[in-house]
Amino acid sequence: MESRKRDMELLSNSMAAYAHIRANPESFGLYFVLGVCFGLVLTLCLLVLRLSCRPPARPPPRPQDLSEDEEEDDEEEDEEEEDTVDRAASESLLPVTEIPLEPHGPGDGALAVNVFASAEELERAQRLEERERIIREIW
Repeated sequence: MESRKRDMELLSNSMAAYAHIRANPESFGLYFVLGVCFGLVLTLCLLVLRLSCRPPARPPPRPQDLSEDEEEDDEEEDEEEEDTVDRAASESLLPVTEIPLEPHGPGDGALAVNVFASAEELERAQRLEERERIIREIW
């Protein structure tokens, strides 16, 4: 019986709130905008607080006398990090291509210049060029 009373109370409060909002749309809009602004200001304050309380970055520890196994592990980790950095850098760069002003064929003395950021992009461009050549021959 208690849960039914709570359900009825919730329903009547919801209906009263809806009636109040319908009667005063300006105050509802004001309170809504005020709540959104308060939330944005609170988020900004917490973000600034988090950034200002961050501990300063520590320099990497200097390598001391390491055994050969540890040195090999460090070298492998360094190589993996370099590969990851190189891969990320090549993915972030956009391919740079030079578009000729006039169409030219393979025998008119045009220079082939490698203007791609990575070998994968060069290979992709060569495959695309080969497809285009085949399509031109078919047409």
